[in-house]
Amino acid sequence: MLGWLQRFFLRSGSAAAARGATGERLAAEFLRRERGFTVVARNWRAPRDRRAEIDLVGRDGEALVFVEVKTRTTGALVPGFYAVNRRKKRALRRACDSYLAQLARPPRTFRFDIVEVALPAGPAAAGAQPEILHFENIPLFPKHYRG
Repeated sequence: MLGWLQRFFLRSGSAAAARGATGERLAAEFLRRERGFTVVARNWRAPRDRRAEIDLVGRDGEALVFVEVKTRTTGALVPGFYAVNRRKKRALRRACDSYLAQLARPPRTFRFDIVEVALPAGPAAAGAQPEILHFENIPLFPKHYRG
């Protein structure tokens, strides 16, 4: 029984990780192609706290943009936008603080975006395109925050 549970969780974890990596790749391509972003970093981790991770860091003109990518299957019960709750935002803010602290010249403007990637599932997934939604300037930092 224990071996079956371990195989089940290891298999589902690797599938979820692969789905997440696919979503991040699609999100980076979308931001480059459709929004004109320059991707600066992918899966950046804070040196002191390896749990603090930023999926994508990019440039949109002069603004530095921190992007959280949420990958779901089409028709998921909880959309990716709502999966970024208060607890996740606190962790993301710590990661963003660490990223800004390590820069020699912090940017004048920065913001937080969420990209939701809905991957088709089931038999119809073969020819279907993923749906990508981009939510810009999500409140993460206080109004007069300077990093």
